[in-house]
Amino acid sequence: MTADATPALVEDKQQTAPGPRVRKSSAYPRYLAGKVAGAAVSLLAVLVTSFFLFRLIPGDPVKTMTGGRQVSAEQLAAYREEFGLDLPLWRQFTDYCGKALTGDFGTSYQFRSPVVDKITEALPNTLLLTGTAFALYTALGIFLGTRSAWRHGRLGDRVNTGLALTLYSIPSFWLGLLLIIVLSVGIGPLPGMFPTGGMESGGKEGFAYVLDVAHHLVLPVVTLVAVEYGQTLLVTRSALLDEMGSDYLTTARAKGLRDDLVRRRHAVPNALLPTVTLIFINLGRTVAGVILVETVFSWPGLGGLFYQALSVPDLPLVQGLFFVFAAAVILMNTLADLVYPLLDPRVAR
Repeated sequence: MTADATPALVEDKQQTAPGPRVRKSSAYPRYLAGKVAGAAVSLLAVLVTSFFLFRLIPGDPVKTMTGGRQVSAEQLAAYREEFGLDLPLWRQFTDYCGKALTGDFGTSYQFRSPVVDKITEALPNTLLLTGTAFALYTALGIFLGTRSAWRHGRLGDRVNTGLALTLYSIPSFWLGLLLIIVLSVGIGPLPGMFPTGGMESGGKEGFAYVLDVAHHLVLPVVTLVAVEYGQTLLVTRSALLDEMGSDYLTTARAKGLRDDLVRRRHAVPNALLPTVTLIFINLGRTVAGVILVETVFSWPGLGGLFYQALSVPDLPLVQGLFFVFAAAVILMNTLADLVYPLLDPRVAR
């Protein structure tokens, strides 16, 4: 190669050499905007659905409010005018949507108080029940799921998965009634040890009140934990089994790490990604899923309030509670979608 050709070669390399890498903008903000927009659309759909769905319930709420008393047509018309039931359906719908967007779900027919106030009053009781049960069944499901996967095929694994599947398939209201018969009423030589329902016995203050509420809390919490922990166990077990054949675990063992250390530091954190999503979903679903449990145990929460409102039907209260239940599920699903890419960036690509 001649000396004259050298500059040309250098120039050609300079032209074909790749330039500096341009840093790609993060896809997470676009992913975030899409999920938030989807959640907003879902909430609007719930708002519309809640109005029309419960108007399919047979019965006249105004006549139900009178308690079967003889009421004149003028009095019925006055009641309908008071609650806006004399307006055309399209006018009721526009009024409902306009007020709901500002947080006003109307006035309860049976309680004659704002729906928001009734929801705010019952919400702490539901959060106490669901929060306690959620923490217990999530911790129990992750612990037993991890143990079952690491010792899969053994007797303990078969017992854990069989029991989880059995309890998960049992209706919560049936299990609650069974616990009331056995542990509240008593059966045979076994005396009743827990209250049949309610949140408190009344007349107690201070620490005695706390113990009384905890005593009433046992059976509904046990019911929710027994029915719900199986799903977390099975998802955790399945995810950990998928991870156990990975090369990085073989490398960790080859370095001489203890088996328990390999499980806790390497396998479980990666296997918990599906479980994290399930935790958020369960957190929203549990708020809406306590209707039967609260009704069986006469727990004064949102579930029991929904059952009372549905029996009238108290349309403003039913609509408000339905929106709260659906919004809890949508919100937790959206949070799960937003957290998951932080744990696994490939999701947002």
